[in-house]
Amino acid sequence: MALLTTGKGFVRALEKSCTLGVYAPLEGGYEGRYQRRLRTNGYESLSLSARGLGDVGAYLMGIHGVRPPHLGKKDIAQSAAVGPIYFVPPIAAYQLESLSSSSKGLVLWIIEGYILSKAELEYLVALPQQEPRLKVVVEMGGERYFRWQPLEELIQAA
Repeated sequence: MALLTTGKGFVRALEKSCTLGVYAPLEGGYEGRYQRRLRTNGYESLSLSARGLGDVGAYLMGIHGVRPPHLGKKDIAQSAAVGPIYFVPPIAAYQLESLSSSSKGLVLWIIEGYILSKAELEYLVALPQQEPRLKVVVEMGGERYFRWQPLEELIQAA
């Protein structure tokens, strides 16, 4: 177990393939180290959980509607019985707009990525081609040591 790693190989692999699938030890701690390596190399990172993303494309890059839980209370005759719709700005696009000029780009670090479908993973692979300043890291499961692989190769192998 290497306690001091430079992370240069990880950063180079991310810059080359733009999307990585990551397997990390379950006790944790490694993700933060590699996110810190990304920040020291000029990237800003945004951590998200794959649970509750819904439509990944709309959540990351498009304005989307959200209905909060109604908690058993219903409006009478003013709006729908399921409650009002609140429109939320796209998470990744909003972060990209507010990047500093000295930043290399934005890294989306998505935990619990093993619950994403193949179509959603394919969208994440295609996302950096649409927006070149965006890189994606998806945690795909646990492993005894920290390892990564291009996400496109992981999708083809599955």
